[in-house]
Amino acid sequence: MRIIGGSFKGKKLLQPNDNTTRPLKDLTKESIFNIINHTKKFNINLNSSAILDIFSGVGSFGVECISRGAKNVVFVENYMNVLTILKKNLINLKHISNYEIIEKDIYDEKIYLNLNNKFDIIFLDPPYKDKKFVSILLKIKEKELLTQNGVIIIHRHKNEKDVFPSIIKVIEEKKYGISKIIFAVLN
Repeated sequence: MRIIGGSFKGKKLLQPNDNTTRPLKDLTKESIFNIINHTKKFNINLNSSAILDIFSGVGSFGVECISRGAKNVVFVENYMNVLTILKKNLINLKHISNYEIIEKDIYDEKIYLNLNNKFDIIFLDPPYKDKKFVSILLKIKEKELLTQNGVIIIHRHKNEKDVFPSIIKVIEEKKYGISKIIFAVLN
């Protein structure tokens, strides 16, 4: 796994040795950024964007955003086996400080006290079996975490049949291998 674009292009990212974490594949990641950069369905300028990377794992998505010039990235992860790797991946970039790591469970109500900013992109990559992640979408709306023109990107297994609350409008859905990427906005 590597960084595929921007100032750190080609740099390898460390990966976990266990099967609990499934890092975002390069092809899927590249497709996500192609859509961000070229779609007419939403308008995001990555260079001036604030990013919230939930269930960030080793940081593949958020690190890619940093490499491509994002203003800042907030990583939310609480699994200790990947937190160490996430931190190493960020340290290996050298001389960057436009990120924050929140080492808490996203389902803990107190975490939202730490999220004072609005985000242009919220990337949500829950475990495939996690069905309660929809409650996070409700919190995003309730706490007004997404900017007016912001987008939520959700990474799921291609066969998952998730039911989203009415506050979510899916604007694009793509499948890559076993992954499904959902682009959504708030109604």
